[in-house]
Amino acid sequence: MHFKYKAQKTSGDFYEGEREAADKFALARELHKEGETLISAFELSAGGVGHGFNLEKIFSFIGRVSIHDKITFTRNLGGMLAAGLTVSRALNVLERQTHSRRFKLIIEGLSGKISTGESLSQAFTEYSNVFPQIVISMVKAGEEGGNLSTSLLAVGDQLDKAYALQRKIKGAMMYPAIVVSVMLLVGAVMFIYVVPGLTNAFKEFNVDLPISTKIVIAISDFMQAHLILGIVLAAGFFGGLWITAKSPPGKRFIDFATLHIPVISPIIREANAARVGQTLSSLLSSGVEVVSALLITADVLSNEYYREVLFQAREAVERGEPMSGIFREHENIFPPFLSEMVAVGEETGKLSGMLKETGIFFEAEVEQRTKNLSTIIEPALMVVVGVAVGFFAVAMISPAYSLMNSI
Repeated sequence: MHFKYKAQKTSGDFYEGEREAADKFALARELHKEGETLISAFELSAGGVGHGFNLEKIFSFIGRVSIHDKITFTRNLGGMLAAGLTVSRALNVLERQTHSRRFKLIIEGLSGKISTGESLSQAFTEYSNVFPQIVISMVKAGEEGGNLSTSLLAVGDQLDKAYALQRKIKGAMMYPAIVVSVMLLVGAVMFIYVVPGLTNAFKEFNVDLPISTKIVIAISDFMQAHLILGIVLAAGFFGGLWITAKSPPGKRFIDFATLHIPVISPIIREANAARVGQTLSSLLSSGVEVVSALLITADVLSNEYYREVLFQAREAVERGEPMSGIFREHENIFPPFLSEMVAVGEETGKLSGMLKETGIFFEAEVEQRTKNLSTIIEPALMVVVGVAVGFFAVAMISPAYSLMNSI
């Protein structure tokens, strides 16, 4: 194989070169014998592609690494290490198996760093934009405790549980989003193509129009005369909302609002309690210290109010106080069951097990609530659609009847 590589000399200088080698690991060994360290290596095709545009490398950065790929990667890596394979060989196998071009390049980079003597957790740190802190910390704890394969399998399970919880919540929102989108699309078609024909008939026969019909006609006239302007205004409005929502004040407002919406707030509370229980349990069972585990769990959560509670719990633990007291002080956002289970875990020395049971309990609660939400949303949407259709029908049909009676 012919490789184009980047390496570091003993003097600390970096350079690029090309060399023949059996594989990347053989190339790393050869450079190591010469006192140099391999940084990265890319196989060049027989025709010498790589001197100009390397399309494979360019395309590898398009897209992102999916959570499914990360789950599969950590589980398979843990399974192969448990079977006795070395980290380097396991990564080499996973690199050949993955279909994601970007992930293939990342695994290749991990292999290169492992070949230079870095630990797996150190190699993961170089790709912290891909692997979250919980993965890095659990892998590091597994390396220090001599149970790396077990930690990797636990990481895979934790990522899978978090992903499943996220899918349940998104799944509950999918149906109303589709119905509302279709309703808006059908409404736009009616205003642009159907209403103008009826409007011309009303004007021709000078029909006296009610206020509802005038509103519908006014909207239709605006959409016909200023369609592009309307699209631009709508795009600007939603774009402005998106930018505002991403800003710190906007995000905090949304976090506050989701905690006070009657139907949504119970799901948000229990989903965050489930994530806290699952994440803390996984970290503590892997050997991560409580203070670090609380900080990592805070990074996993997206709601600022829950993050602040975990930061307070971390400070309490550093002072030698139980974290259950902090959860008990914030039972307005965390369910009381969580604080009680944490208190029992702290008293019995089985905190990890209690947190795991808490996570399982609230995950089941979220699943049931999302099912109930779907049941509630369906008739509510039918009422909204019925009202909209009824308003449109009354607005356009009542003048039509007047027109028929006058003929």
